[in-house]
Order: sequence, then C-alpha cells, then structure tokens
Amino acid sequence: MATRKKYIQRAIAVVLLLTGINIAAAYFHGRWDLTKEKRYTLTSHTRQMLRQLDSPVDIEVFLKGDYPASFRQLAQATSELLEEFREYGKQNVRFTFVNPGQGMTDTARMKFLGELTAQGIMPFNMQVQQESNDGFAQKLIFPGALVHYKGKTMGVNLLKNQGGQDPMQTMNNSEALLEYQFANAISKLQQKEKPLIGYMMGHGESLGAEVYDALSTLQSNYALDTLTLQSASFISPEFNVILFAKPAGAFSEADKLKIDQYVMNGGKVLWFIDESSASMDSLHQQNAFVAVDRGLNLEDLLFRYGVRINQDLVMDLQSDVVPLVVGNVGNRPQIQPVPFPYFPMLMPTKAHPIVKNLDMVLSRFVSSMDTIKNDAVRKTVLLTTSRTSRATRLPTEVSWDVVKTQPNPREYRQQYIPTAILLEGHFTSLFHNRQDPAVVEALQRASGKPFRDATDTINKMIVVSDGDLIANAVSRKEGPLQMGINEFNPGFAFANKEFFLNCLEYLSGNSGIMEARNKELTLRLLDNGKIRQEKTKWQVICFLVPIGLILLFAMIFQFVRQRKATSY
Repeated sequence: MATRKKYIQRAIAVVLLLTGINIAAAYFHGRWDLTKEKRYTLTSHTRQMLRQLDSPVDIEVFLKGDYPASFRQLAQATSELLEEFREYGKQNVRFTFVNPGQGMTDTARMKFLGELTAQGIMPFNMQVQQESNDGFAQKLIFPGALVHYKGKTMGVNLLKNQGGQDPMQTMNNSEALLEYQFANAISKLQQKEKPLIGYMMGHGESLGAEVYDALSTLQSNYALDTLTLQSASFISPEFNVILFAKPAGAFSEADKLKIDQYVMNGGKVLWFIDESSASMDSLHQQNAFVAVDRGLNLEDLLFRYGVRINQDLVMDLQSDVVPLVVGNVGNRPQIQPVPFPYFPMLMPTKAHPIVKNLDMVLSRFVSSMDTIKNDAVRKTVLLTTSRTSRATRLPTEVSWDVVKTQPNPREYRQQYIPTAILLEGHFTSLFHNRQDPAVVEALQRASGKPFRDATDTINKMIVVSDGDLIANAVSRKEGPLQMGINEFNPGFAFANKEFFLNCLEYLSGNSGIMEARNKELTLRLLDNGKIRQEKTKWQVICFLVPIGLILLFAMIFQFVRQRKATSY
C-alpha cells in the first residue's frame, strides 16, 4: 500500500512538473542557433522592426503544391524564417501558404496570376513529367509572396535570377536573401513618405523607351522628380539621392559647383557615367567606328571625391552575346549569337551588402576605374570584370571584326578591373580655395546655405563607369524589356535591376535593412564518389545498429528484472 501511494505521489509530481514547464514555456522560452553562419538568427534591425509593429502584417506565400524538392526546400526555409518573424512580431505577424489560383475558374485564375505579375512576382516555367506517359509538360509557378500591411500590398520575389549560376547555388542564395526580402517589404510598407529621387537632366540624359524600366522602377519604389541642372539655381536638399543616368554633354563649372555643394550638405549621388562615345547605334550603322572621350568635364570633381574613370574601353572574354550572320541558306541569312567582348558580364565582389548574393550584371562599353589615395574616404569596389579582361585606351576602333576571329587569351591578362565603386567618408569640396566669389554669393542667396569646404558628417556616393547598366533593350515585338535582359539572349535577366535598387536603398538611408543581405549560407554537399564507395557499409550500419540497440536494451532490461526478482 505504501509502495502504491509512493508511485501515485511520484506520478502526480511528474504531471505537475510537466504542466509547470509547459506553462512557463508559453511565457519564457528561447532558441539557440548552433549553425556556423547563424542561419536562423535575425539581424538586430529586423528584430527591432518586428517588435515595433503597430498593426498586423499578413503574408501570403505562393509555395504550396506539388513542387520539386528544391522548391519544397525553399518553402521550408521560408516557413522557418516567418516562424522566427512571429517570435518577435507576436500576433502582428501572420502568414499562410497557398497554391495560387487553386479552386478558381480559368478566367479568374489567369486574372489572379496577372495581378501577381503586376506586383513584381515573376513566374518560373518548370518542366513536370506527366503521369500518363513519359512526356513533359510546362507548368508556371510563382515563387513569391504578397505582404499586406494597413491596406497596402507589396510583392516579394523569393527566387533569384538564375543567369550565370547553377540551380543549387541559386536556391542557396535565394534562401540567404529571404530575411532581406521580407524585412525590406515590411519596411517599405511602413514608410509614411517615400524618399525623393532626383533624375538629373540637361546634359543629354534620356527620358525615352531605353530607360523605361529604370523610370518605372523609380516610380514604383520612390518619389521621383526631374531636375534640369542648368536652369536650377541649386540642388534642393529635399532630394535624398540624385541620379545621373548616362549624361552626354559637358558639365560647366557652375553645374559642378551645384553638385559639389549638394554633396557638401549631405546629398547622395548615384553616377552612371559613359566615359566613351561607344554605342550599339554606331555599330548598327557601320561595320566599325572610332570611340572617343565624351569630354564630360567631370574628371576633377570625381577625382576630388576619390575615384577616376579612365579614358578606355574594357574587353572581357566573359561577355554577353550579339547576333552575327555566319552564312546563308538559300536567300536567308543564318544568324548565330556570339560573345561580344565589349559586353562584359560584371562580377559582384561580395565586399558589401549591396552586392552580397548578387548574380552577374550585364554591361555595355564599360570603362575601367581607379581609386585615389584619400584617407578620409573609404572606397569599396562593388563590380569588376572577370580574370580574363583587358582595357584599350581611347581613342580606339570598335569593329564587328572582333567577333569574327578567335580571341587570343594572352591579350586578356588583366584581372578583376573595377567598374563600380562605393565612396564613403568626409568629402572635400572641389572649389575649396578656388571658388568664384560672385558665383558662390549667387548660390548662397538662392539656397540660403553658406558655402561649405567639406562635409560635416560621413557622406556616400556610388560611381559606375557604364551608363547603359540601367538602360533596357527595346524589342520590336514586346517594346521595352527589363534592364539586364539582352534582346538577343532573352533566356534570363541579369541582376542589373537588383543592383540598381540595392544602390538606391543604401544611399537613401535604409542601410539597416541592407545588413540582412550579409547572410551567406554554406552549401555542404555530400561527396558523390564517397557515397558510391561506402553506400553498402552505411546501409548495413543504418539497418543493423538500431536493431542491435533495441536488443541490447531488451537484454539489459531483462537482466535488471531478474536481479530484482532474486533480491526479494
């Protein structure tokens, strides 16, 4: 009786202990991220943003369905991340996984999928094997999500561009960017006022079809206004960032003074500069032309800030393609895409969150860049050529003949030539000790600000030596394409738009969110050769060891029972 009472007391104590643990776990609990790269740890900025949510964030993830293993893995990673979001956002973070268009009529489904595309969620065309036969069918999937907050909605692409990478690495990079994608979307939906971007005009910049995607991207994500530099008395500090997109005309000293004082007062500048006159229009009109310096008169200004765009053209064996007539069949020309060395596929350096986990970027007629020694300004190279490149000084002839002959690798020995550089620090004015008193006085009266010799705080700008990097091709059938898509090789999009947006995000002050781009997940792949060699051994171990452990436990249990029985 006493033994029975003791067992009952122990059972009650265990039940009470487990109940207490469960109640405590509902209020006090923690997690330990034991992964080397801190895969499951959110950045401090993301955690703070989620804790401060004042209204529910509803997230619809379109990764539910019969998908291949790689997409199921992406769905699992997304679910784990959003669970972590809910840890900090509590009841203000809600998410569901849905199959887009399921249960809808064909008309309603097509309309809904069109709305997803309009939100920026791009479809992925996947081949699936049919059950009835050995054939394959095309299936469109939308690896993305919609984030809803206070009546506003933003689309999130969960799958990165696949150009230049193997599918496994693409999925890995997509997983690494999940926190940034969702945190950035929530942050933008929380903005009461969008940052103001100034699109600078007056030096031959275009507002035509070739920059349609850039302007659409700016209008979708920012407040956008144009400013003609010559007609403006000064550049208003209300502009968070000003953008120079392939200027073609020379900048006067008065123009440079306005830019300089905007920078000295904390303004951010994003430069996309073509140093040479080279363009595809010239090649379309003739078999060859001589590329010369544009004469923009910006060398001294950029030099003072810490960078120089060289008067040359870069050629690279890692380049995109152009169509070339290689022969005729009857009266019809045979066209074949061939690599064009003047279209380098630029490589991200991974030295900064702007280019972390970024795919290659397409350029056209790009120049090399150098940094200038200046301890007050930190220079970070963002984009470079490959390890097989070269630079030819201007003036130089650009001809179709370059694609008709096999390139000599010994001529392409320059490695990783810089083509995009981030400058951060205390900038010194170009007009320090050389200003025209009358011009400076007029600028001070117009702006209401005194002339500054240097920046008071750390400022930043980005200089890219290719004006076409944010231009888009214009198809005769489809009209303006997305930037980073080659009209003659439309299989995938390079990461031009992503690079453009990342530059704007960083310069416009959202650097805390950019911290989440620093994540890098390590692919720990199994050795296929070792798997084949040791397959049988591990199959035997996995089969016999569990059975052996069960038998061993049974023998120990039986031995203990016999010992207890003999002791009474």
